[in-house]
Amino acid sequence: MITPQAEALGVPNPVIGIAGFSAVAVVGAAILAGTWFRTWFRVGTQVGVTFAVVFVHWLIYQSLYVIGALCPYCMVVWAVTIPLFWYTTLTNLQPLRHTGPGWAQRLIGTLTSYHGVVLTGWFLLILALITHRFWDYWITLV
Repeated sequence: MITPQAEALGVPNPVIGIAGFSAVAVVGAAILAGTWFRTWFRVGTQVGVTFAVVFVHWLIYQSLYVIGALCPYCMVVWAVTIPLFWYTTLTNLQPLRHTGPGWAQRLIGTLTSYHGVVLTGWFLLILALITHRFWDYWITLV
């Protein structure tokens, strides 16, 4: 938390996370209550979670290859942000599943059917990067 990456946008990353996750929690609660948001709002939400997942992947790179350390709090944020992005994206693509071109309908149908496989693969890739990066450390534990 003392590296320059901890304040990547000039604001401490935890403050960005608190604001972002609070907004997502309010939207999620509204959806659970039965609210259906207009397209512009869903697009805005998609832009927000896309920024979040890109930012998280930048932080993953920074943690592994620049700082050279893992932060448990950060890894929890990674583990929450990636599914948040994935399921927001799948939800926002659902209208195209019924009205889009045939190839898009098939692609969205396949991604929806195998949503867990894609997410598991994503996490396994990150785990493989962590394992590879810190292999010299891991083997000293055995």
